[in-house]
Amino acid sequence: MLTLPTGEGDFVAWAPSGDDPIAPEHGGFTSRVAYAAAHVIADPFLDPPTEGLPPIDWDATLLLRRHLWDLGFGVAEAMDTAQRGAGVEWETARELITRTAATASGPAVYGALTDQLASGGRFTLEQITDAYHEQVAFIEEHGGTAIVMASRHLASAAKSPEDYIRVYRDVIAEASRPVLIHWLGEAFDPALAGYWGSSDVEVAADIVLDVIADDQGKVSGLKLSVLDAGLEVRLRRRLPQGVAMFTGDDLDYVDLIQGDAEGHSDALLGILGPIAPVAATALQALDAGDIPRYRSLLEPTLALSRQLFSAPTFHYKTGVVFLAYVSGLQDHFRMVSGAEGARSLPHLARLLILADQARLIPDPELAVHRMRLILELGGVS
Repeated sequence: MLTLPTGEGDFVAWAPSGDDPIAPEHGGFTSRVAYAAAHVIADPFLDPPTEGLPPIDWDATLLLRRHLWDLGFGVAEAMDTAQRGAGVEWETARELITRTAATASGPAVYGALTDQLASGGRFTLEQITDAYHEQVAFIEEHGGTAIVMASRHLASAAKSPEDYIRVYRDVIAEASRPVLIHWLGEAFDPALAGYWGSSDVEVAADIVLDVIADDQGKVSGLKLSVLDAGLEVRLRRRLPQGVAMFTGDDLDYVDLIQGDAEGHSDALLGILGPIAPVAATALQALDAGDIPRYRSLLEPTLALSRQLFSAPTFHYKTGVVFLAYVSGLQDHFRMVSGAEGARSLPHLARLLILADQARLIPDPELAVHRMRLILELGGVS
């Protein structure tokens, strides 16, 4: 039994439901492609250096990726879920990509950005393009597929949609294999407001489609993370044949992955790590055509995901690491750059309750013990 803060100045008594956790059958799933954007696990016993790599527990970080591969997921590496741009920059991402590529036991895709350029600096479009080229080439040298992520430097430097088109065309043309394009909305990163040169998402969608159409065969997918399910469906229906839509909508993924008579979205999601056993089981039900079971399994995770990604959305990574800690996937609740403090105790308490309701707590006794430690550290006796 725990006493959890409600966020309204009072407390509520809570105990785990006792329901058995969901566990998928062996063999993975086939009807959808699903990449889990995996987080990094900090090493709490090392001081962060003044320069160089932040302290990462590489063994634990790679073990987490093997857990996802074993459940049938691909891994989306060096993305924003891995604190890219929030404590993890290109030097660390290089090491992360190298280690993951060397030990991969399943599919993986890798984020390419421009973060070797100084944060907050002003750069020319040519310098930004060269930075993208360097990262895409590094990923391809390690046998990987690049996700061309939205760049803060480009958002700052671009003066028009044509500037975005110019950079993306050059980056895509130079790549030696098809890439994915990632459109990340400002809810995840406020610095990306007006990306593609327009604050009107319908206009921005047209620009994205122009980029893809100009390089048919060199773009294999679009990851859309703007938290607008209607836009995703409309854009999905307009994609050229052979270009997959990967939903990055952590609020409406159940409907988007299921799809409709005109198609469906595959998945590349930050929520897939925290809900991996249930999501894998639901996707196996989808393989069997059992839509009611798919929905009955996955719909309870929506409340958890909406809490996890509640405003300010860019702090969602704190909840991802918290859920990994109480679920026994890592041994501590510490993050790169001290980001474990970005969410309140009531927020974490709601995550624990919702994870239990979604049957995502494999060891309730361990979860209660670890949550009690967090509460005591926060002054709850």
